[in-house]
Amino acid sequence: MDLPDTRFGRVLVVGTGALQVAFLPFWINWLNNSLPDTEIRVALTRSACRFVSRDAVSVLSKRDVVVDDWNEFSGPNVPHVDIAGWADLVLVHPATLNFVSRFALGAADTPLMLALHSTDALVGVAPSLPPGSLKSPVVQGHLEVLRNRPGVVLAPTIVAESASTGEVADGGSAPLNELYDLCVARATAKAAA
Repeated sequence: MDLPDTRFGRVLVVGTGALQVAFLPFWINWLNNSLPDTEIRVALTRSACRFVSRDAVSVLSKRDVVVDDWNEFSGPNVPHVDIAGWADLVLVHPATLNFVSRFALGAADTPLMLALHSTDALVGVAPSLPPGSLKSPVVQGHLEVLRNRPGVVLAPTIVAESASTGEVADGGSAPLNELYDLCVARATAKAAA
């Protein structure tokens, strides 16, 4: 029996405003080296631009970076339709609590949020949560919504040290390669069903 082809030809990597987004250049290099036949695009939230250079990410991905802000665009060429139709896979890494909450609630107030709610692509989300937030029933509710949403793969959080408090606790973002593997496993299971 042949295994289904679960390679993703076009991957959109989304970086949000968690400090871990500073490692995005490393992960783009990993994607380029591990999946040389894959096209990669990157979208950054405005807060992510505080921690990672838009120019560096653009050079490494070999494409212009989409910044998740309507003020970045004018005319008929707004990105949400293009992004929604282009990607085979979206990897949100890291995903801040703000991003997780907005995505779970169905907010569509930015180009990226609108695209994610309109795409047929599988969306992998690796939460990066502040210390103590996993105790919140609201946060647990948002994570449960995403865990159960068709077309979304939610990576488990990992134990990590908070850069701001030094506290070691569950809530760190799983590595991007683990998020990718979870998405491949989901796609493989769906294709085999």
